[in-house]
Amino acid sequence: MDLILNWLGNMPDFAVPYALAALGLIITERAGVLALGAEGLMLTGALAAIGAQLHFGLPGLSLLAAMAAAALVSVLFALMVIVLRINQVIAGLTLVFFCLGLTSLLGTLLEWTNRPVQGLPPLALWPLSELPLVGKLFQQNLMVYLTVPLFGAVVWYLNRSTSGLRLRAVGENPQAADAAGISVMTYRFLAIMAGAALVGLAGGYIAVLSTKMWIADMSGGRGWIAVALVIFARWSPWKALAGAVLFGCIEALIPQLAATGVRLPQYFVLMTPYAVTLGVMIWVALSGRGQGDQPGALGEPYVREERR
Repeated sequence: MDLILNWLGNMPDFAVPYALAALGLIITERAGVLALGAEGLMLTGALAAIGAQLHFGLPGLSLLAAMAAAALVSVLFALMVIVLRINQVIAGLTLVFFCLGLTSLLGTLLEWTNRPVQGLPPLALWPLSELPLVGKLFQQNLMVYLTVPLFGAVVWYLNRSTSGLRLRAVGENPQAADAAGISVMTYRFLAIMAGAALVGLAGGYIAVLSTKMWIADMSGGRGWIAVALVIFARWSPWKALAGAVLFGCIEALIPQLAATGVRLPQYFVLMTPYAVTLGVMIWVALSGRGQGDQPGALGEPYVREERR
């Protein structure tokens, strides 16, 4: 029973980074830009958040710093894929390795590595926090509670707002959107920055609210799993949230089993999230799901034709 209670209580802490990163990728890819740089953007957000937390000690400000840093770095990616029209796969992979090296270097030079910080204390939602079995689900930090409203806001934006519908039109058929007077380059540029800000927020969450310190390469492959999670969710925010909960449950179970004395090989523990990701991708491929739901112009550069 203690295993189950602790597992449920820790699950949201593991699920939120996946959810935020996947949400950011959905925004970017709904505009037709293939986003493979999530791993690097999460590291950028994590480093910026730790730096802000060490200097100011305000978790809210630190998370904003994480969003701003990731959005700033994404400008480089936007210039490569929108202005220079570099292959989006190559540009995304390049961004990951650039951020990996840059954050490791800055973290060492600035002496931010392994320095503990104070995050947010848990906030109990009474009387839900007193419920049997599921009470610990309602004893989380504030960011956990804000994740669901954030998803609701993005869903409303993409499906109900004029700007969101234009963004989706850019991702489905940029030629038709351009003919309707929509600036394809502007929407794609802003979608890249907005999506990167959410991915950076995921990294900031890991650093400031979960791990509460900076360690080189601390994202631990979560960015790559978020990329697969978007495909699994068929670019639907609510399905991505459900998938994040699934991955959070799996990741939260591992330390709980170790705490109860179950001996698990180190490499088995390290490979578990990726094994699940491979299983999800194989299921998507065999079931034929996902292809019909992806944005029509995903990964395709847009070249504006001359009008006569």
